[in-house]
Amino acid sequence: MKGAHGPLGIRLIDVGLAVAVLIAVEIGVATGSGPGAAPLNALAYVLGGILVLPVLLRHRWPQFELIACSVLLLLYYTLDRRDISPAPLLSLPLYDAAVAGYLALAIIIPAVFMLIGLFVVGASTHQGLVSLAATFLPQIAVLFLAVTLGEVVRSRRALAAETAQRLRIARDLHDTVAHSMATITVQAGSALHLLDGGDTNLRRALTAIRATSKEALAEMRATLGQLRTPASADQQTLAGGLDRLPALRDAVTAAGAPVTVEIEGEQRPLPPAVDQAAYRILQESLTNVLRHAGATARATVSLRYEPASLAIRVTDDGGRDGETSGGSPPAGGGHGLTGMAERAAAVGGQVTAGPRAEGGFEVAARLPAGEAR
Repeated sequence: MKGAHGPLGIRLIDVGLAVAVLIAVEIGVATGSGPGAAPLNALAYVLGGILVLPVLLRHRWPQFELIACSVLLLLYYTLDRRDISPAPLLSLPLYDAAVAGYLALAIIIPAVFMLIGLFVVGASTHQGLVSLAATFLPQIAVLFLAVTLGEVVRSRRALAAETAQRLRIARDLHDTVAHSMATITVQAGSALHLLDGGDTNLRRALTAIRATSKEALAEMRATLGQLRTPASADQQTLAGGLDRLPALRDAVTAAGAPVTVEIEGEQRPLPPAVDQAAYRILQESLTNVLRHAGATARATVSLRYEPASLAIRVTDDGGRDGETSGGSPPAGGGHGLTGMAERAAAVGGQVTAGPRAEGGFEVAARLPAGEAR
C-alpha cells in the first residue's frame, strides 16, 4: 500500500520512485562519456546504484535525501566519474526538499552543481558560450521545474491546512454562539409567555429579541454551510437582501432607537451580491447607532435608486442632544467601518463615514446597481 511504512519510514511508493530514479541514473552511466570519464564497467553501475539509495528516505528525511544525494554525486564526479547529468538524480530530491519547505537549499545546491559543471566542461572541452548553454540549458530547465513544482505543492498544502483551520474555528464559533442564541430565544419566548398581556413595549422588545436571535442563528448555520461546501457560495444561500430592511428597522426601533426609512426612485431587483452588501452596510450602520449613540438616538435610512447605482445614507442625531457620535468607532478600536468599506469595494462600490456638523454621524455608500442576473 502507498501509505504502508517499512523500516526507517520507507514506503512502497518510495521504493518505486527510487527504482525509477535508478533506471534514469544507470542510463546516464551507460551513455556517459567524454574527457576523463571512467571506463564503463560493473563498478560504474554499482556506484550509480549507490547514488540513489538516499531516495528511499525521502518520506521521513527529505533534507537529508537532498544533501546525501548531492554529496554522493560530488564524490562520484571526483573519484570515478562518468559524465552524467545531475538532473535524473537530483530532480526528485529537489522536489521533496521544496515541498518540505527547504526552498533555499533546493535552489543553492543545483546552482552550485551547474556552476561547477559549466566551469569543468568549459575548461576541458574549450566549448564556446553558446555551445555550453545548449548543453546545460535542458538540465537547468528540468531542475528548475522540479523546484518550482515542489514549491507550488507546498503552497497549496499550506493553503489547504489554513483553510481547514479556519473552518474548525468557524465551527467552534458556531457551536459557542449558537448555544447562546438558542438560549436567548428560549428565554425570550418564556418571558413572553409569562407576561401574558403585560406591558406592550416590553412585549415588543422581547418579540424583537426572539426574532433577531432566531434570525442570527439561521444565518450562522447558512454561513457555516457555505464554508463546508464552497461551491454553494454561487447559489446565494444567504438571505441578506434589502427585503429584510423592514425587519431590521423594527428590531432597532424595538431596541429603543427609532428608525425612519426613506426611499427615492423606483425600487427594482438588485444583483444578489449588491443586494446583500447593501443590507450588511445598513445592518452595521444601525448597529453602530445603538452601540455608540445609545437608545436615545434617532436614525434615518435613505435609499435612492439611480439608473446605474444605489445610494445609501444612514444618519443619526447622536442621541442625548447630539452629544455623542453614533457611528464612530469605539475607543477600543472597531472593525465595523472597515468591514462596510470592504463589502462595498467587493461589489465595485464605496463607503464614506464621519461625524455630522449638526451632531451625530453619517454613513454614505454608493453601490453599482445594474440589472439583476
